Amino acid sequence: MTHPVTHKVTFSPETVADFKDLYDYLLPRAGAMDAERYVADIYAYCLGFATFPERGRRRKERNGLRTVGYRRHATIAFQVHDDTVTIIRLFHRGRQIDLSEP
Repeated sequence: MTHPVTHKVTFSPETVADFKDLYDYLLPRAGAMDAERYVADIYAYCLGFATFPERGRRRKERNGLRTVGYRRHATIAFQVHDDTVTIIRLFHRGRQIDLSEP
């Protein structure tokens, strides 16, 4: 069963940098193919918020902020506003999570 797309998913500049940093971290440890696959899998997971935007846990740090874990190795921080989901940050394993207002 296919669920309807109800929201647009966007990525903050910080999240784009987080994806690059994650790839750069994984590249020497896992190789190009596995690093690309893992980053692509997280990206695809984020795009899934287009059909299920209200998942995850509400956070107190920012109005409307939510977080969701990805395979127990990453935390995705995002906000839902009207029909747009903005991925605010991507934190991978052990990175300090700072979700206060920019």
